[in-house]
Amino acid sequence: MLEIGSLIDNKYKILNKIGQGGMSTVYLAMNERANKQWAIKEIRKDAMANSDITLQSLKNEIEMLRNLSHPNLPSIIDIIDYDDSLLIVMDYVEGNTLSKAVNEYGPQPQEYVIEWAKQLCNVLGYLHSQNPPIIYRDLKPGNIMLKPDGTIVLIDFGTARQYKEENVEDTTCLGTRGYAAPEQFGGHGQTDARTDIYCLGSTMYHLVTGKNPSEPPYEMYPIRYWNGALSQGLEQIILKCTQLDPSNRYQNCAKLLYDLDHYDELDNSYRRGEKLKLGIFCTAAALALAAGIGSFASYRHASKFQMVSYDSMLEQATRVETIDGMKEALIDTISVDPAKPDAYISLIDKIYLVDDVFTEDEALEIRELLIRTQGKATYEQLLSQNEEAYSLFAYRLGLAYFYNYNGEGNKQQSAYWLKKAADGGLDEARTARAKRLGAIADYYINLGSVDKTGDTKVDYKQYWEDLVAVSSGNIAEIDNANTALIIYKEMASQIYSNIQNFAKSGVSYSDMELQLINIEKHVKEDIAGTDAEDNEMVKELEEELNTNIEKARQAIMLAE
Repeated sequence: MLEIGSLIDNKYKILNKIGQGGMSTVYLAMNERANKQWAIKEIRKDAMANSDITLQSLKNEIEMLRNLSHPNLPSIIDIIDYDDSLLIVMDYVEGNTLSKAVNEYGPQPQEYVIEWAKQLCNVLGYLHSQNPPIIYRDLKPGNIMLKPDGTIVLIDFGTARQYKEENVEDTTCLGTRGYAAPEQFGGHGQTDARTDIYCLGSTMYHLVTGKNPSEPPYEMYPIRYWNGALSQGLEQIILKCTQLDPSNRYQNCAKLLYDLDHYDELDNSYRRGEKLKLGIFCTAAALALAAGIGSFASYRHASKFQMVSYDSMLEQATRVETIDGMKEALIDTISVDPAKPDAYISLIDKIYLVDDVFTEDEALEIRELLIRTQGKATYEQLLSQNEEAYSLFAYRLGLAYFYNYNGEGNKQQSAYWLKKAADGGLDEARTARAKRLGAIADYYINLGSVDKTGDTKVDYKQYWEDLVAVSSGNIAEIDNANTALIIYKEMASQIYSNIQNFAKSGVSYSDMELQLINIEKHVKEDIAGTDAEDNEMVKELEEELNTNIEKARQAIMLAE
């Protein structure tokens, strides 16, 4: 740490500390000879030793940045190898970071966010135009300074790198999770200009919604999910920026800047596109019916035509042999009557959960579907007008997030939908289960954590009682065999994982064994001998359940 009042290199007097990062500290310094203030960033060498960054590589990157000149970049004046640190002397930028703005004042006006994004497009475009291109890789509100005149300055180039055409992927995985693109963490190719575009999209999302993507639930919704008054055009821009596959993002900052300049026109073009699709459907339907074609293709193209009923389209959709074909048919069926839940639920059960995994792309797809419009209302608004239908949809989506998201479950995200389900028009059994699962989702946030006194934050006795309640009853009859087996798997898994915590809270080992016996009884009485028993997914889930039960019983035997 540099001492306040000390003189560095016989010319920079340290005035005070103005920032702190993981490996670095930033100080305000005065060059008394020139009567000018500078910022000095101290990067500790011992911190670098615990990272993938080498001193020489950092010096090379800083030397690269010294040659840059742009109004939205600070100038690097000097590099000093000082005792146990590397000191970078640069312009002192007056103002505050955009992270401070959003933390103190909440979501920022979209007009401001768009203006800042345009400036960032300009400076990122400048970096990408260098030979070789410079990839910033850590764009986030905390690395953007807002000056009093409204201009922004991009600071902290600790993770910037030159694009090397011969590299297959980066040798160092750097960036801030939540803002960073998938390719920044290895296995997805080398970072390039599209990586910075992803980070810019994440940054716009945070600024305009106030929701930090690096905090739970670690997921970005379409921005109008949080605020329906936000621009549909801006929403489409952010969604395109943050596609997981780089080939689906904007390919350069110039194209992104053009759309930011015309974001309000995207609103209109989106509506025109929806109307055009409606016209195509109606025209295709009329032609198909006139020609007497009775195949399912005529149903798809006639999705808006009154003679084709929702029920018959849904029935035809479930008969399509390919997954992609069935998905497309179900989405067309939804467009006929977005207020009905059946096609949504079939989409979840027969498409998204057919492999027992609810992926990020599938979650994004259903959110984009919910913000489609029919007339002046979104599909979700139309569905929510039917309380029972909306609650059932929210229940199924909540279960998908709870048990299946990315193969592990996202308990925090599931809580949002389960609360909607519990507050709606479900039957008594499902309402109770939604409330219990919502409570369990809250437990997951605090499992293993302790408060300031050192005590656990989770009441394991209440947690146990909620698990028992969720697992009770004929779940296969109320929901389906898949849901029942997934819930039983979870119960057995929690006995195995938290056996000591449950025991300490007063749950006896015999109570735990009794629950395992009850699970086996439900499988035998509620699932065995039914049509579901022959389903391949049910068979696979039963095998996984048996494994979990065996592990739980071994844990009980060892603990007794």
